[in-house]
Amino acid sequence: MRASQTLFLLLWFFCIYAPSSFSTNVTYDHRALVIDGKRRVLVSGSIHYPRSTPEMWPDIIQKSKDGGLDVIETYVFWNLHEPVQGQYNFEGRADLVEFVKTVAAAGLYVHLRIGPYACAEWNYGGFPLWLHFIPGIQFRTDNKPFEKEMKRFTAKIVDMMKQENLYMSQGGPIILSQIENEYGNIDADYGPAAKSYIKWAASMATSLDTGVPWVMCQQLDAPDPIINTCNAFYCDQFQPNSKAKPKIWTEGYTGWFLAFGDALPHRPVEDLAFAVARFFQRGGTFNNYYMYHGGTNFGRASGGPFVASSYDYDAPIDEYGIIRQPKWGHLKDLHKAIKLCEEALTATDPTITSLGPNIEVAVYKTGAVCSAFLANIATSDAKVTFNGNSYHLPAWSVSILPDCKSVVLNTAKINSASVISSFRTESLKEEVGSLDDSYSGWSWIGEPIGISKADSFSKFGLLEQINTTGDRSDYLWYSLSIDLDTSTQAVLHIESLGHALRAFINGKLAGNGMGNHEKANVKVDIPITLVAGKNTIDLLSLTVGLQNYGAFFDTWGAGITGPVILKGLKNGSSLDLSSHMWTYQIGIKGEDLGPSGGSSGQWNSQSTLPVHQPFIWYKTNFVAPSGSNPVAIDFTGMGKGEAWVNGQSIGRYWPTYASPSGGCTDSCNYRGSYQASKCLQNCGKPSQTLYHVPRSWLRPQGNTLVLFEESGGNPKQISFATKQIGSVCSHVSESHPPPVDFWNSDAESGRKVGPVLLLECPYPNQVISSIKFASFGTPQGTCGNFKHGRCSSNKALSIVQKGCIGSSSCRIELSINTFGDPCKGVAKSLAVEASCA
Repeated sequence: MRASQTLFLLLWFFCIYAPSSFSTNVTYDHRALVIDGKRRVLVSGSIHYPRSTPEMWPDIIQKSKDGGLDVIETYVFWNLHEPVQGQYNFEGRADLVEFVKTVAAAGLYVHLRIGPYACAEWNYGGFPLWLHFIPGIQFRTDNKPFEKEMKRFTAKIVDMMKQENLYMSQGGPIILSQIENEYGNIDADYGPAAKSYIKWAASMATSLDTGVPWVMCQQLDAPDPIINTCNAFYCDQFQPNSKAKPKIWTEGYTGWFLAFGDALPHRPVEDLAFAVARFFQRGGTFNNYYMYHGGTNFGRASGGPFVASSYDYDAPIDEYGIIRQPKWGHLKDLHKAIKLCEEALTATDPTITSLGPNIEVAVYKTGAVCSAFLANIATSDAKVTFNGNSYHLPAWSVSILPDCKSVVLNTAKINSASVISSFRTESLKEEVGSLDDSYSGWSWIGEPIGISKADSFSKFGLLEQINTTGDRSDYLWYSLSIDLDTSTQAVLHIESLGHALRAFINGKLAGNGMGNHEKANVKVDIPITLVAGKNTIDLLSLTVGLQNYGAFFDTWGAGITGPVILKGLKNGSSLDLSSHMWTYQIGIKGEDLGPSGGSSGQWNSQSTLPVHQPFIWYKTNFVAPSGSNPVAIDFTGMGKGEAWVNGQSIGRYWPTYASPSGGCTDSCNYRGSYQASKCLQNCGKPSQTLYHVPRSWLRPQGNTLVLFEESGGNPKQISFATKQIGSVCSHVSESHPPPVDFWNSDAESGRKVGPVLLLECPYPNQVISSIKFASFGTPQGTCGNFKHGRCSSNKALSIVQKGCIGSSSCRIELSINTFGDPCKGVAKSLAVEASCA
């Protein structure tokens, strides 16, 4: 090997393993994880590697690091990696080793949650369906067949990591691993076997000798040395089951997942920051955001059922990999503030006292080092005296004092800029060949109604769907024929375990039924017309992601299990069809013929394009939207189905499933405990119309879009949407602390820095091109809707224009010396809206 090659490999090694530098010991005590002999305050964020693309990973991970994260946390998805027993997939979005190495290259640690049960709103909780068919198996209990398979897969993942030297004990980035997941939430249902199972899981995991600690979240009886951890919207009150273990928060929810048929969840950053600050105030030293980047449920990965293709989660980095402001920026400031307290936080336990009703102070003091947290847990503001100084505490907020004197950050006071983003739609630019002028650019294939495949089979009675299909497809056909003497009007009564169904009588769609995320079961009564002679009843049962959570969720069924009854026949009689001979077909014909890749030779482009008809495959070739902004497809005008771009599934689409009209508010009050149903948005509208297409899946030209439309739509209405940044805003008051970056606990006496308004363009190479609004005084409103209040300085616009235009970022100090005093004795603020170009 040449000397230059040797030097390159050494440099590569040092870059990859920068966070840990060769072999490092990871242990813990009651205060914190101990890395190389030093207690650490660690901030983590969940990023699931298959919910983005390898091309996106470096940018997302770097933005996470820039946001103040130390650790990236991910589940390991068993059904992704072993879709068929003994056949493994670790390529592309499933390249776990590459993902871990990418995190390491950014200088961050990894928490690898092997599970291997994941939950994660992932199909079947991450379990492969073949596991269900092993004789005698029972999931997640003291069952030898299950334990054998669980150990085999867990050991395989551990061995893969060891072979690549990825555990910190080997010089790699992995500092924690997780075995099982949230079992304590449901273990009572499994009886005494749950106790022995958890002991077995703990023993199995530690026997794999990773050299780093293992955790079990939501497991109060986690055996030593496993650390039990917390998952919740708030974990400040959580305590580990031993004084020898640190207080770890494995899932602090940044928002919530979206389900088809539900409104869009939103969690205000003021409340999230409050929850995190409270956790550290009360002794926590490791918190993880679930999710920090949620991403996309490509293909059939979503679980639930009914979890949408978007897994954005209202995270600090959005589904498309773009920073969400002010959430990302305010949390970044929070992380800096907490790290200023690290020496005191890791040295001692807090002394917690009350300064009044719902006012709590926690002091960390060791020698000359002192840090404090002042919390107002009420929904109204308060004034307190602490250490001889007076402090104003906004409602539902925590003030952080790294020196026990000066407030560096209050969770309710946002210094970070806000960003208004939007999607700019453009028509789908079709690549049309040299065909006649009437050709629309779309071609199509009709999907047969009912039984059309040679591998269909017949059985008496109604079969449960998951056991029948093995989840090879969302679809299962149930078909039978009946003969009648005369034509008649009747009602077809169908009961199904879910998730949706479509009923066809003599090849024509007669009716539909669907469940929802909370209740997947379907019960419908469909008026039908039957003819004299032979009548064919074709019922299509659909799954929309398999159950991923709950005791014995692996046994929860799907499909039309009955009864199926014809009501209102001659003389008011009924006919129960449930036990009749039914013919079954797993999946649809097109899934076998391969049109999803655009390769089938049966595409019809000469006759009139059928629209608003069920069971049609559509295909077109298109030119990718120009530029580098994130791309989505707007499926408005379509019904329900699945879409493929260049052979890659972008997920299920269902733009016709709207959320309930009630339950949303125009303005969200972050004060008070948060729950998933609080601060909902988008009520009465489709749950999801925009579907992410990763840029790396696109070529400048020669792209193919394929749709399978179940219920009927018009593909000519489909459009592309590119994500655009509109305005950048900030609104800072005289009572705001200075930016965290200005903090210097060792600063000598000098001019005291006051509040500062910060603006920064979101993309590299952008500069502030114009100021749309600027007001110093009593401005009102929110970003994009600011208005002048009762008083406003006439200097504000020119001062901000001079200080900001032409720069990528700017800082404007709030001072009456700068702006004048338009209303003496009144609390003032500065609001600015700017454009970047």
